[in-house]
Amino acid sequence: MATMLNADKKAIRATDRKLLKKQFQNNWDCYLYMLPYGLIFFLFTVLPVLASIVLSFTYYNVLETPTFVGLDNYRTLLANDDIFITAVKNTLEIAVVTGPVGYIMCVMFSWLINELGPKTRAVMVTILYAPSISGAAYTIFGIMFSGDSYGWVNGTLINLGLITEPIQFMTDTDYMIWICMLVVIWMSLGTGFLSNVAGFRTIDRSQYEAGYVEGIRNRWQELWFITLPSMLPQLMFAAVMSITQSFSVGAVTTILFGNPSTDYAVHTILNHIEDYGGVRFEMGYACAIATVLFALMVASNEIIQRALRKVGQ
Repeated sequence: MATMLNADKKAIRATDRKLLKKQFQNNWDCYLYMLPYGLIFFLFTVLPVLASIVLSFTYYNVLETPTFVGLDNYRTLLANDDIFITAVKNTLEIAVVTGPVGYIMCVMFSWLINELGPKTRAVMVTILYAPSISGAAYTIFGIMFSGDSYGWVNGTLINLGLITEPIQFMTDTDYMIWICMLVVIWMSLGTGFLSNVAGFRTIDRSQYEAGYVEGIRNRWQELWFITLPSMLPQLMFAAVMSITQSFSVGAVTTILFGNPSTDYAVHTILNHIEDYGGVRFEMGYACAIATVLFALMVASNEIIQRALRKVGQ
């Protein structure tokens, strides 16, 4: 019995190899066009990730040859680095709030924009996408939450008689993480949002006609039973981008609150990597932190992908 199963497996593998070879021969020009991107992706994405994982098991200070230290970096990271634990907590808090909220915003705004006319749609896409690619958010929110009476929020609260002294939003640990989340959410309509906008335009309209024949009675049922399952590839891509953005919060906290922030209130894993890699030049330890962050992102992505596949079934 075992011999027959092994023979069947070998036959299946041989058939798969033949199909793959035939597919490559029939579409060699497509693979040729993909080659430049594949090389760039390997050199600047895959190779750095692999190098980071390897260096995480070494002591490396840029100037000297890396020295293998085994799991020492990870032991120190998980057992003796209290600031890293704080960074993980802050990162997860920000990701749990901004990830789902930003993702839902991507889907809902793209759905609403799809109902507009072509010219109005183009204007709204530009308006909503602009914050994610410009640095204006840091200036706007810096002015809004400025710690003097000229800040928009403080000025409004003083004029309304709700406070008598300006609140130091950027240094008060009670407000810092909420401001950070607000900025991240405001900047969350990025590439995933554009993919959803494009995805809505590619849905076959005949599906909606068939749906109404089968019993679809309102726009919410149309969205849930037809639109979202038809957009599964775009939804998965938007989910990956949302996870990446929510776990990669670092520039926001550095620009608005400094690095390190007051009592490490908004200190994230990315800030910790910048501290050890860009300031202390302890690259081996920084690579260990980056590897942990990479593992968290991969695990979160896998959970979201499985959830979306269930929706699409």
